Amino acid sequence: MTEILTPGEARLQAMAAPEGEIAAATHTLVVGPYLARAASSGSRSDASRATDARLDEAVGLAAAIELDVVEAISIALPRIRPATYLGKGRVEELAGVIKAREIGLVVMDCALSPVQQRNLEKEWGAKVIDRTGLILEIFGRRASTREGRLQVEHAHLAYQKSRLVRSWTHLERQRGGFGFLGGPGETQIEADRRMIQERMTRIERDLDSVTRTRGLHRESRARVPYPIVALVGYTNAGKSTLFNTLTNATVKAEDMLFATLDPTARATKLPHGETVILSDTVGFISDLPTSLIAAFRATLEDVIEADILLHVRDISHGDTEAQAEDVGGVLRELGIESHADRIIEVWNKADLLDADERTRLLNLSGTGRSDRDSDAPVLVSALTGEGLAALTGRIEARIARRRSTFAVTLPPEDGGALHWLYENAEVLDRREEEGGTIHLAIRVAPEKEPRFLNRFDGAKRLSRAG
Repeated sequence: MTEILTPGEARLQAMAAPEGEIAAATHTLVVGPYLARAASSGSRSDASRATDARLDEAVGLAAAIELDVVEAISIALPRIRPATYLGKGRVEELAGVIKAREIGLVVMDCALSPVQQRNLEKEWGAKVIDRTGLILEIFGRRASTREGRLQVEHAHLAYQKSRLVRSWTHLERQRGGFGFLGGPGETQIEADRRMIQERMTRIERDLDSVTRTRGLHRESRARVPYPIVALVGYTNAGKSTLFNTLTNATVKAEDMLFATLDPTARATKLPHGETVILSDTVGFISDLPTSLIAAFRATLEDVIEADILLHVRDISHGDTEAQAEDVGGVLRELGIESHADRIIEVWNKADLLDADERTRLLNLSGTGRSDRDSDAPVLVSALTGEGLAALTGRIEARIARRRSTFAVTLPPEDGGALHWLYENAEVLDRREEEGGTIHLAIRVAPEKEPRFLNRFDGAKRLSRAG
């Protein structure tokens, strides 16, 4: 069946190839201007993250939109200059590099003020974008759902509105990305701002409609109350690969930052028959723009409302601890404490560890222990399947904390009651006497417990929900 595209979606597809061609032809310099640690004690990200890893991540972000990165330079800053962020000598030094290597775009891995951005562009004769602008560009390219596109566009317009807009002369034109790499030149500032505000108002109305629709879907899903298990973690931690392995799905999973942007949910069965909704979400990143956290709050509803959160970490990454802190910070902004009882930490990419490190982490984790209800992390490889049995067992055990268990005895002829239990409860144990009497140990979800007790008034409670 041929997919029918709206005019806006058709324009979006038509412009995707030219956007990639522009990026591939744009010689890009990535600059990491990082404050010296002694001067950055107030910044968790600066203080805990290795400089090389931060610069590598910035290069990875540029590669995510196919920019031609010809050089990456790390600069240790004693302090931030109000006019140009960098000192005068550094600005002149980089101007020589930009001219010699014919650089068309400079990515500054920091947050620039509009004045700093404008001054650097004048000094260097090249386009300049900061970390926020780069992330917004990636999100603009990757958002595929209508809601995702609206949310990213709104965040981008708010960002551009403060920057004496250069590239949004024709706001009605939709594109995959937001024109940092090409587009028209200087425009009338007030006209642009008025057009932006009008567009933002229209987007807000559209988002209200989308949010109402999502609310109806959420209410519909609540009538089939399966537990929600949401995957969260730093971008490129392997969430989508783990999602695909657990659900036999084919969600895009690439070795690339922000390969997944729009959320995906699938129903899957755990080993003991429990059905859960597994939800894959956008990856987090250090210094994620506040506007994007707010914009994607609705998209992250599955995270906020999930019964279980799988915090997936790339345990092979040299900056895994700092990445975990960044994820915890975003979760706190969403109202979820990082030590919450519903979080299971998943140490992924065990296949990339050497033998000694793998053994050490295996001993620290709860993967090889018989206690399924441990709070220790689980060491897995989503790629090879190592540790996934322990992970699914841990999910079952964590769900079980919120459920009561009962002993039920059924006569052999009551097949209807037996069928009801298998459909509406988790059967933990089943024994049959010689005469056919069936003895069951079952676990019941809180929302189904009243119906269960009404039907099986002779059931004996073995444990209460924690």
